[in-house]
Amino acid sequence: MPELSEAELDGLVAYWEAANYLTVAQIYLQDNALLREPLRPEHIKPRLLGHWGTSPGLNLVYAQLNQLIRDTGDEVLYVAGPGHGGPALVANVYLEGTYSEVYPEVSADERGLRRLVRQFSTPGGIPSHVSVPTPGSIHEGGELGYALVHAFGAAFDNPDLLVACVIGDGEAETAPLEGSWKGVRFLNPARDGAVLPILHLNENKISGPTVLGRAPEEEVLQMLAGHGYEADRRRLRPPPGPSRVRCRPRRVPRPDRRDKRGGALRPWLGTPALAGDRPAHAEGLDRAGGGRRRAGRRNLPRPSGSAERRPREP
Repeated sequence: MPELSEAELDGLVAYWEAANYLTVAQIYLQDNALLREPLRPEHIKPRLLGHWGTSPGLNLVYAQLNQLIRDTGDEVLYVAGPGHGGPALVANVYLEGTYSEVYPEVSADERGLRRLVRQFSTPGGIPSHVSVPTPGSIHEGGELGYALVHAFGAAFDNPDLLVACVIGDGEAETAPLEGSWKGVRFLNPARDGAVLPILHLNENKISGPTVLGRAPEEEVLQMLAGHGYEADRRRLRPPPGPSRVRCRPRRVPRPDRRDKRGGALRPWLGTPALAGDRPAHAEGLDRAGGGRRRAGRRNLPRPSGSAERRPREP
């Protein structure tokens, strides 16, 4: 794959920053979506849902996959596992224009943007996780543990498909996800697609620190190696120069060979995986007005005067 030009890199970062803004606007705002006037308490939602900590990483993966599709023409599916990462995926679908095609009332203008932020995680609106109303969704993000098994299911009998699956480090602690790592052993290189797991280590879940997020890098890579993956630890942030993450699953065209013991060779060994390191507070404030970072959820206190307010109808 060719390196990014400076113009392409600038465009990728600009897209990522726009997606980040749309994400945080959905989480916090119910009015004044473009900040055309000074922010006041009545502009803030009285009940905040959605995880900012996981969102910048999800947005960056989306932007990078878009660039991959443009460069290669590959057929790519993005499965987002982090539960309350819904605002990030909605932001990207809105930014690329698909959301407005499906929901014309959420138009690509100031009025539509206001409706977008007001409907997020409010009664009669949309959930805080990727769900059925999200265009293109096949995975319910609110029920943790099933992202990777859904990714493998999508790749079976679909040899031209690349499935990039982002796994939150909170979700990685669930029993279904722990069992799902073994799905790579059932992929047949002759007829199935490829799955690229991306373990998103932002160090926190909704209730506190995560095991893998706080574990030494060597332990995380050894765990993935034990499951058959050749993992690479990366910082999930835009590259400082004209480069990109080079990690695409390889197919092994040897499904019929046998080893010395008469069993099938293990073509899954060395399947690429990414361990993406992005602290939950990387794009947010560590401390503001008495609020401080505790988990991957939010890091601002409830604004004075907003507790009794309720979002109005869009």
